[in-house]
Amino acid sequence: MMDSHFRAPLSLMLSLFTLPYLTSLDTCPSSCLCNHIGAVKCVGGSITDIPKQLPVHTYLLVLNDTNITVIPDQSLANKSLLLRFRLTYSHLHTIHPQGFHGSPQLKSIKLSFNNLSSVPAQLFTPLTTLEQLHLDGNLFETIAPGMFKGLAELKELDLSRNRLTSLPSGVFDGLTNLTFLNLGKNSIKKLPPGIFHSLTKLQQLSIYNNVLEVLEAGMFDELVSLEELRINQNQIASLPPQVFWSLRNLRILTLSSNQLQAIPEKSFYNMPKLSKLTIYNNPLLSLPDQLMGEMPEMREFYLFTTKLITVPANLFANMSELLWLNFHLNDKLRELPSDLFCCLPKLQKLSLRSNDLHYLHPQLFSRITTVETLLLNDNKLKSLPENLFQGLGQLLNIDLQNNSLKTLPGDIFLSNTVLRALYLSGNPWDCTCSIRDIAKWIRQNEHVVTDKDDVMCHSPLYHVLRTIGSLNDEDFKLCELLSFKSKSSIQNNLHEPTQPYHSISTSVETSVVASTNTQPGTLPTTQGASQTANIPTTTTPARFLHTVTSAPPKDGFPVIVETNYISSPFHDRLVFEQGPEFIHHSLHKGWVYVWFLPSDTTLAGVLMFCHILLVTTGLFLILAAMYGMYRLSKTMNEQQNKLLGLLH
Repeated sequence: MMDSHFRAPLSLMLSLFTLPYLTSLDTCPSSCLCNHIGAVKCVGGSITDIPKQLPVHTYLLVLNDTNITVIPDQSLANKSLLLRFRLTYSHLHTIHPQGFHGSPQLKSIKLSFNNLSSVPAQLFTPLTTLEQLHLDGNLFETIAPGMFKGLAELKELDLSRNRLTSLPSGVFDGLTNLTFLNLGKNSIKKLPPGIFHSLTKLQQLSIYNNVLEVLEAGMFDELVSLEELRINQNQIASLPPQVFWSLRNLRILTLSSNQLQAIPEKSFYNMPKLSKLTIYNNPLLSLPDQLMGEMPEMREFYLFTTKLITVPANLFANMSELLWLNFHLNDKLRELPSDLFCCLPKLQKLSLRSNDLHYLHPQLFSRITTVETLLLNDNKLKSLPENLFQGLGQLLNIDLQNNSLKTLPGDIFLSNTVLRALYLSGNPWDCTCSIRDIAKWIRQNEHVVTDKDDVMCHSPLYHVLRTIGSLNDEDFKLCELLSFKSKSSIQNNLHEPTQPYHSISTSVETSVVASTNTQPGTLPTTQGASQTANIPTTTTPARFLHTVTSAPPKDGFPVIVETNYISSPFHDRLVFEQGPEFIHHSLHKGWVYVWFLPSDTTLAGVLMFCHILLVTTGLFLILAAMYGMYRLSKTMNEQQNKLLGLLH
């Protein structure tokens, strides 16, 4: 009984709730999708006209990628609930002057990416409640002065990606509620000075990617609500003084990719809310000492691809909240003031890559203790101060690739306890004693050196193509034994020679002395003229000499001179007493073996004769052995033939 009592009311309720949904499905046009909340989307080349029959509660009509070419007279009439109309990526080229009459309730019209080159003069005038109008991606070359007349409620206007070369001076008059205006990607060369004066509520203005050559003085004076100004990718060669001073609410300013060689003094004053500034890709030659005003909300600054040689020391002084500083790709930027980064206590990323930096001041980074990423790659740095990264306890990434570094102080990364990625490849590392400490650090922190397999020795020759991480204590065992501190200390401890010595010169400043005297460290007095010969060697300097030992020459036998070096052999000058003739040298476990023959001409002749005699005797014995083998083979063949004859 209870079921029968409730069944009829329940059926009635279900019918009432589902009736609108079923009705909408019944009236949904072919090639369209309709949902129960009133959105209709029609896609495809089979659509050539705006559907006449739509669900009664349709508020959004989207026509995309169609073959519609014309919007006829009152095409949207009798659709009183329709608020948003979109006809995009189609072949639309003509709109009837009364195409939108009968639909004054429209809030949004998007006609993006069609073939429109013009529209009737007062096409949109009846749409007094219109808030959004997109005409981007069409073929407009001009805009009629009264095209936007009557659109007092318009908030968003997009005219980008057209072929506009100019705009009428009063084209935006009356658009007092406009908050967004996009004129980007056109061919606008010049704008009338007062074109934006009525747009007091405008928040975003984009004029990027045009061919603007100048900005008229006072152009932005009435844009007191503007928060974002994009005028990048133009041909602006100069800025009027104080052109941005009225933009006290501006947060983003892009001036990149123009032709600015200079910026007027105090150009960026009175902009306390600015959070992002880009002036990269301009041929800037210099910047004035007074350029940046107080910018307590600045977060990002992009200054790269310029012709700057240096910058004022106070350039970033008023940016206490700066997080990302991209100051790279300036191929003439050779020096930085020591206190340039003095006032950036919250900086997280600093990019100085691909500049022309040769030297960095020891205190350059001492105040940016919060930095996490530091990019110094692709410069011309030859050395780094020992305390350059001291105090940077939050540093996670350091890139030193592709510089001219030969060595680094062993404790240069001592303060960087949380370092996760270090890049060192592409440098001409000199794997002599000076690199011992940093090589040890690399061995102990292999997980940090991301490109460790490419961090290779470029000198000396016997370490070429070895990775620094593969150098171990055995490779540096002789460094600990070095006792002579300088060239002068060596000269003071050695007896002054009274006669010239046979010598070999190289290109390094310190001297290495090898004597045939049986007492190391002394040079005997001999007679005879000195001789000098150049030999190939590396240019890596040897700082000290530990010991020089040799044995007296024996008649007919070579003399071995063992010399202990800090790096590759024969630095500066290798001195011998007159007599022995240098033949060659070889390396073995850090020692240099120099081979000599006595200089006595008679003995040398005897030795040469003996050498020739031995070679001749050897050749004779080889020929005799070959002849003997031939005779033996011939005899065995004759015997074999005789044996075969007997068997047959």
